Amino acid sequence: MDFEYSQEQRMLTDSLRRLVEDNWSRPKRRERQGAGVLNLNAWSSLVELGVGGLLVPEEFGGFGETPATMLAVHQELGRGLVSEPVISSAVIAVTLLANCQNQALKQQWLTAHAEGDAVLAVAWQEQGERDAQRPLCTRATASKDGYSLEGRKILVWHGAGAQALIVSAVLDGEVALFLVPADTQGVSVQDHPTFDGARAATISLKGVQLTKTQLIASGVAAEQLLTLALDHGIVALCAHACGAMAYLTDSTIQYSKTRKQFGQPLAAFQVLQHRLGDMVIQSEMGLSMTYVATNALGEPDAAKRSRLVSMAKVEVAAAAHLVGEMSVQLHGGMGMTDELEVGDYFKRLTYTDMLLGDTNFHLQRMQDLNAA
Repeated sequence: MDFEYSQEQRMLTDSLRRLVEDNWSRPKRRERQGAGVLNLNAWSSLVELGVGGLLVPEEFGGFGETPATMLAVHQELGRGLVSEPVISSAVIAVTLLANCQNQALKQQWLTAHAEGDAVLAVAWQEQGERDAQRPLCTRATASKDGYSLEGRKILVWHGAGAQALIVSAVLDGEVALFLVPADTQGVSVQDHPTFDGARAATISLKGVQLTKTQLIASGVAAEQLLTLALDHGIVALCAHACGAMAYLTDSTIQYSKTRKQFGQPLAAFQVLQHRLGDMVIQSEMGLSMTYVATNALGEPDAAKRSRLVSMAKVEVAAAAHLVGEMSVQLHGGMGMTDELEVGDYFKRLTYTDMLLGDTNFHLQRMQDLNAA
């Protein structure tokens, strides 16, 4: 896969960087986070640049771009700590729908997403599990007219801002995926902030009645779709973290050149130069592994793809933790205050390890895939 930017990719990333610099400044970002709801103007500005339709196939009004373009876009979004539901909706949910066989749902929801008329969320995690993809308690019961859903999903990334949910459930002993409009009777949403300033939700499903056409996939096909979608989301998350690390490293280097101690800039002290060098090295290592994972998304062997994606997640999470921690330390006492945005980046980079499977989960997945 070629990671050298094409002219179109460069134009897109340049436009994104200008947009993020203008609309995702620290005051504007914090104001939107404090409001606690999806800012439609901010989301629309991303859609207008093509972010919403980036991975949507052309036949449904999107651009059908490659994972390489996805990587470039999410690096820019990471630089600006964009907290809108780009990964959860425009990557995970879109990838899942784009690769399913339900043409009616694809036509309706992928088209709406590309046009900015819909936000989607994937509800797959449950209480009592640790990142497991198989539903524990959410059940689907077949009836003459369709299906009935009962259960509860937790940590649904940007669930409250979604017009439709992709819900996993157990149907006749197998995993099944359903498309559930958020306004369906029996669906209730409890929204809450996350550690890094984004949003998540607990979704309760009580007697939710669905038609047969709302079944996305079941059995092995459903498991493969969910794994593929989450793998794409993990790679996008890694790219996002790499963008955040690059910005935080650059800003810390600039701070060390201007902040003086004992009559000299901090950057003149050799021990701090070593720390800054470590930040640069860790950022580059994380980016290199993200390149490997991006390339792996085109791997026909699903086990190999997931193994490489997990390797990248572990490496990027470790790098993110080190870069965030060092940046706070090098800013001294100011790094711990709310006056600087260093803390915002530190929280996002720390939360990277917790999202879409933590380090322990991915180490175990790598072991299981190697043994298979």
